[in-house]
Amino acid sequence: MSTLSKEALIKRLIGAIIFIAAGFSLTGAVPTIEIAWVSSILLLTIYLFVFEIVEVDVAAICIMVLLGLTSLVGPLFGIEQPFVPAQHLFDGFASNAVISIVAVMIIGKGLDKTGVMNVVAGAILKHGGTTEKRIIPLISTTVAIISSFMQNVGAAALFLPVVSRISARSGLPLSRLLMPMGFCAILGGTVTMVGSSPLILLNDLMMTSNQALPPGQKMSAFHLFSVAPIGLALVATGVIYFMLFGRFVLPTTKSESSPVGSNTMSYFQDIYGIDYALFEVVVPSDSPLIGLMLDDVEGSSHIRIIATRRADKETRVGPGALARDLGLEAGMVLGILASPHDVSMFVEKYKLQKRAGLEVFGEVLASTRSGVAEVVIPPGSQLIGKSARDVWMRKTFGLAMVGLHRRGETLREGDDIRNLPLEAGDTLVVHTSWEALARLESNRDFVVVTSEYPHEETRPQKVGYALFFFLVALGLVLFSDLRLSISLLTGALGMVLSGVMNIDEAYEAVSWKTVFLLASLIPLGMAVENTGTAAWIAQQTLAVLGDVPVWVLQSALAVLATFFTLVMSNVGATVLLVPLAVNLAIAAGADPAVFALTVAIATSNSFLIPTHQVNALLMGPGGYRVPDFMRAGGVMTVLFLIVMMVMMNLVF
Repeated sequence: MSTLSKEALIKRLIGAIIFIAAGFSLTGAVPTIEIAWVSSILLLTIYLFVFEIVEVDVAAICIMVLLGLTSLVGPLFGIEQPFVPAQHLFDGFASNAVISIVAVMIIGKGLDKTGVMNVVAGAILKHGGTTEKRIIPLISTTVAIISSFMQNVGAAALFLPVVSRISARSGLPLSRLLMPMGFCAILGGTVTMVGSSPLILLNDLMMTSNQALPPGQKMSAFHLFSVAPIGLALVATGVIYFMLFGRFVLPTTKSESSPVGSNTMSYFQDIYGIDYALFEVVVPSDSPLIGLMLDDVEGSSHIRIIATRRADKETRVGPGALARDLGLEAGMVLGILASPHDVSMFVEKYKLQKRAGLEVFGEVLASTRSGVAEVVIPPGSQLIGKSARDVWMRKTFGLAMVGLHRRGETLREGDDIRNLPLEAGDTLVVHTSWEALARLESNRDFVVVTSEYPHEETRPQKVGYALFFFLVALGLVLFSDLRLSISLLTGALGMVLSGVMNIDEAYEAVSWKTVFLLASLIPLGMAVENTGTAAWIAQQTLAVLGDVPVWVLQSALAVLATFFTLVMSNVGATVLLVPLAVNLAIAAGADPAVFALTVAIATSNSFLIPTHQVNALLMGPGGYRVPDFMRAGGVMTVLFLIVMMVMMNLVF
């Protein structure tokens, strides 16, 4: 067991002891056994989320199943009624919020499929010039608007290649552009009720809370633009903050996002200090290399073999062609990507013949067909925790990895990079065919950063259909009484029927991890509300705070939501805190809907550390470190709380 894993185990054990002690202390403090049980389940949920015992979606499913099992074991402990009736345990999967999120993801993917983002990038370059003070507001505002109508991590992923292109053409460091873009993508999610998962979920949570409220105190649902004044003020704050103070808080780092269209090795020399080039060598009949496999020589010789040709003229290159167990034969020609020094050592060691140029692979390895690219491992990728060796990356995806950039450090061939478990935000420097790279653009396990290479846009001829059905969905949300889920599904279905995407691509566009996380946590919110646990916690909170003004209580709730969203998912924080907020407001004589909205907006205040999916996505491409987020995000966190509280009290 490594030192790191031991430290993590110790932290988990200490956390478990603390949470168990807190659970036991509840037994003598709570008024009913039902509240004691639900409070303990709440503590278990927080523990699983904070210490990441399992993936957050798995933790949520475990909690949902645990709530279901209480109907079986509850009578043994004196619990007469289940916390959540069995027939309602899976209501989350059919909830308005979950279906709306699914539809938003499909609509966003449809817009991406038609190349709308390229049009946006061109417009920004045309009007923004090359100055930081003009480009940052244009990029940030545009992303915020897009993020208002789709998931913010999706908007950030869509715009990552766009910003890379703008950085290359303007000459501005990518690290100066990505953080403002990411922060404003998060802020843009507060402009409408469909911009972020907590706001989509809010109305459903409020309706659940209404079941326990008297008729005079029931809450009304928020409309699409009910939060627009608050969200627009927050977006404006973010844009102005970076315009005025960006030069002080934004880092200037060497990022691993390549200039657009740059396939020359000079870029990698400048950024990574490596001088890779393409070489072609022949294996003679007396070479010690014969009988060995690629895996036997690549790591030790610091080279990558990206193409082979046998004596019988069979050429192997691209996905499904090369794998680490491929045997080397006499007469074989090898296409190698490595530094000149390492190739010379390799040739000398194995008595190979190095050719002056690419005689065999001149066409298949031409810059028009292949080259070096950069891809990022996004949050939610199925590759997280797996190594390149585990997934046979070269054979499966056609990616020959030559570098890995993580937390500001670049690892290269020879550093055992293919055995390192991948993490969210890792940037992989790979040699690949452009055809294989184009296929990866629709693969949710990667975000392709290299944005300009010889390939065709996916379906630009369908851009009219995509925009039409997006506007249809928006119009139904604004001007009809249809439920949000039906309105958005209309637009999503239109994307499929019009050929913007096929049904398989629509399914792939959905982050099922998010769907299961959200749907599985909804029963927990019902249990907290139905058993009176939220009301009891609210009473205890008021007793601790004493007689304070309503705005102080609301501010404390916003700070609590901010803390929760930094250590766990924003969806989890919303589900746990909205019932508490409603009961807290009723006990204090305040508007419960406003307090619930405070929680849903404050869970977007996630700038201090890169725990938010957007920040994790951009950390690698921007070359950011945690202190970079703390420096820029610390001020943004305080500004967010101040502006949110001022605007909420002005609007509501």
